[in-house]
Amino acid sequence: MNNNFDKKMIKKGMLPYLFLVLIMLGVIYLANIFNNTVNVLTYNEFIDSLENEKVKELKVIPRDRAKTYEIKGKLEGYKDNETFFVRIPLSDSVMKKLITYSEKNDFKFTTVSDPESNSFLLLLFDLIPIVLVLGVGMFFLNKQMASNKSSMDFGRSRAKLSTDKNKVTFKDVAGLTEEKEEVRELIDFLKNPKKFQELGARIPKGVLLMGPPGTGKTLLARAVAGEANVPFYYISGSDFVELFVGIGASRVRDMFQQAKRNAPCLIFIDEIDAVGRQRGTGLGGGHDEREQTLNQLLTEMDGFGENSGIIIIAATNRPDVLDPALLRPGRFDRQVTVSLPDINGRKEILKVHSKNKTLGNEVTLENLAKRTPGFSGADLENLLNEAALLAVRRNKKVITMSEVDEATDRVLMGPAKVSRKYSEKDRKLVAYHEAGHAVIGLKLANASDVQKVTIIPRGSAGGYNMMVPSEEKLCSTKTDLLEQVTGLLGGRVAEEIIFKEITTGAENDFSKATKIVRAMVCEYGMSDLGPMQLEQQEGAAFLGRDYNKSRNFSENVAQEIDTEMRKIINDCYDNAKKIIKQNNDLLNLIAEALLEYETLTKEQIDYLVENGHMPEEKNDNLDSMSLTSLRELAKEKDIKNYSKLNKAQLVDELEKLENKE
Repeated sequence: MNNNFDKKMIKKGMLPYLFLVLIMLGVIYLANIFNNTVNVLTYNEFIDSLENEKVKELKVIPRDRAKTYEIKGKLEGYKDNETFFVRIPLSDSVMKKLITYSEKNDFKFTTVSDPESNSFLLLLFDLIPIVLVLGVGMFFLNKQMASNKSSMDFGRSRAKLSTDKNKVTFKDVAGLTEEKEEVRELIDFLKNPKKFQELGARIPKGVLLMGPPGTGKTLLARAVAGEANVPFYYISGSDFVELFVGIGASRVRDMFQQAKRNAPCLIFIDEIDAVGRQRGTGLGGGHDEREQTLNQLLTEMDGFGENSGIIIIAATNRPDVLDPALLRPGRFDRQVTVSLPDINGRKEILKVHSKNKTLGNEVTLENLAKRTPGFSGADLENLLNEAALLAVRRNKKVITMSEVDEATDRVLMGPAKVSRKYSEKDRKLVAYHEAGHAVIGLKLANASDVQKVTIIPRGSAGGYNMMVPSEEKLCSTKTDLLEQVTGLLGGRVAEEIIFKEITTGAENDFSKATKIVRAMVCEYGMSDLGPMQLEQQEGAAFLGRDYNKSRNFSENVAQEIDTEMRKIINDCYDNAKKIIKQNNDLLNLIAEALLEYETLTKEQIDYLVENGHMPEEKNDNLDSMSLTSLRELAKEKDIKNYSKLNKAQLVDELEKLENKE
């Protein structure tokens, strides 16, 4: 079928070029006609030229119907594009005279049979221009009709009917146990509606899936259709909105008409916030086309007409901007929040995405799930894919922990800036900055576990510290937030204590710390101002973030808020300074190890804290070797410019040599 389609497309694409070639040939033919010079001679002038031996070329064409000869040729002194033409009576004596002169004067003499004697050729020459004109006319007529047909299809629904080629079931959806239970009733209703009707139960007309991007909302909707084995129409909210007013509403009507003909069925509307935003809001007024489309959708979902057997599933990551009329019972009766997966959910998701990947023995999905809190299902799939790509790039047959670590860093911070060159002073500054974060994380009781510290630049950061909560919590205490702020300030404190100078490297740390402290004061009631919520997110549609906050305080209270924020941050800063001064030896130990190894894992940090030195190096594990040892090994292997390469580059070069050997 695809081959036939490709052939049709090729033929269709060749038609314009074919007509262009015909036009060019016609232009060339006409140009030749107009460039040629034809001199019309009289009978006497022609005979004089024969007698005076001026004829150089002669061509005789008999015309039986006209009883004449048409003679064309060239005379002495003619140019290449110049000829003569003469018409003489048709008789045998004339032909004998021409033959005699040709033999006497030795010029080129040719005769042509009468073209009019062949009726088929005559008919063919007469029909060719007519066929060409009709063909060109039909071509442009078909093009015009096709354009008119597409313009008439503006009001047709853009919803596509899913096929069974890529059928998805609940087995393919991991980590959404409660969410799958919420939508399982829809499947039971589609399979056996009488069971519900006997008890007078009404199945929800619509289910709204809400949650952050990448959590599996679309996958869950496809799984519902796959389990129910019913027609599944899917469309994006932006497909309803068009330039012309009324087109979106027409598409909504057509979509429900198609669904009624195939009921029972499912309709999935992805990113419904594109068409379902609140009406009559925003700084710039409403949007007539979008609002008419929304009105039609509201009417179809719960209007005077009956749409029995049609269930609508919609997905959005912006439920705060949806119109209240869309969320009321009778339309989207059930709202299911698809949250980020917990540790068990992440483990199940990793199992699904690792089925077609070859993992090394040291890579365990349980440990990987512990190290990836806050990752969505899409992030986890991307992490394993990045690890597989790195393994292929390094010519490995299995995915090792080295590729998983690098892939995690890539997903969080971007690729390593291995080509970025900075001085030893900058390296030392970054090392002590990251070591300051690590010391605070190690010494605070409720702080997160330090999983990894590196001074290899990624993205806009010169280095970073990966800290993971020891256990996942539903809510955070005041102590947790204060220790989190203290950890964020540890980098600046280390710079101030060691170098008696401060740098711009703590900009992102301050931004995060300020947001946490302001939320503590204005939203969580965790300050001396009392248990009051002074700010809250309104989430108004079409408005920017600065307009979204509702401030319920005066100017005097605003000054008190600033005072409280400054007090909390200063207390956390003093606490961080106290901890780092008490653990100055540990700070130097971690910083020196970072300068030597560039990257420290949790196991290495724990060993370093317990024993005061790094574990013995093993030549079979290049990642655990120091930068100095790697350069010595690279020197033995005759790697070019080894002294200018950083640790990541040296590991790559040495692994390539090992794979070749």
